[in-house]
Amino acid sequence: MTTQCAQESIYNLLPRLEEKPVKPPRYISTFRPSVKHEAEKNKAQWKTMGPAKVAVPSPKNFLQKHSKEPKLPARKKEQDSKKLPALSVPRRTDHPVMGIQSKKNFINKNAVAAITGLPKKPQPIYVDRRQGDKYLLETSGLVPKYIKKKDYGVTPKYVTRRNEEMKRAQKEYEASILEHLKKRAMKRLSDEERRSLLQGLKKNWEEVYREFQGLSVEIDTIPKKIYKEKLESQMKQLEHDIEVIEKHKVIYIANE
Repeated sequence: MTTQCAQESIYNLLPRLEEKPVKPPRYISTFRPSVKHEAEKNKAQWKTMGPAKVAVPSPKNFLQKHSKEPKLPARKKEQDSKKLPALSVPRRTDHPVMGIQSKKNFINKNAVAAITGLPKKPQPIYVDRRQGDKYLLETSGLVPKYIKKKDYGVTPKYVTRRNEEMKRAQKEYEASILEHLKKRAMKRLSDEERRSLLQGLKKNWEEVYREFQGLSVEIDTIPKKIYKEKLESQMKQLEHDIEVIEKHKVIYIANE
């Protein structure tokens, strides 16, 4: 395999200058002057640098005091002539004027009505929160108007009917329970029966004890040992029954 090498030359030893590529001229649109002219033509005053050019107000048209307040219409001469009499605050010792009858003098009539009339009561309101809005209390639903009804506090008919049905059902249930208990009621032993039962248990204990005394001294066989244990258990059971009957004077026996 042969390698490709550059041909040796004396001219290759000299340094060569780098050739910089020449840039083409920048593109400029042919419509640039017309677009620039239209942009300057349509530009508004407030888009320019600095404050807008506004006509300066005249120093003669300055803002006067109370010039922007609403002005009332001029009073007529007739209204000026008819002035109301000045009313002073009544004293504590003064009494209201009574018995004045006037058909045309409305001033005195209004004065008497103002003196003798009751003060106007404020309208009840409520506030939804500490710094909230005010609302009328009457239309809010917080006023207990239902207590003014005629049937307020009266038990409804369906409730009384239901209570009567519940009482009747309870009585029927109690009657059935009592009847069932009477059927399964336990029988009480009389004193004679208790005495005879106690005597019979003692007699049985004496018989078992007599048999126990008749056992041999030496128990050397298994049947003798079993018989002895049987007699001991019978005596313990009889002693327990005798103790229970002697302890309780009233004894009931369940009906099987």
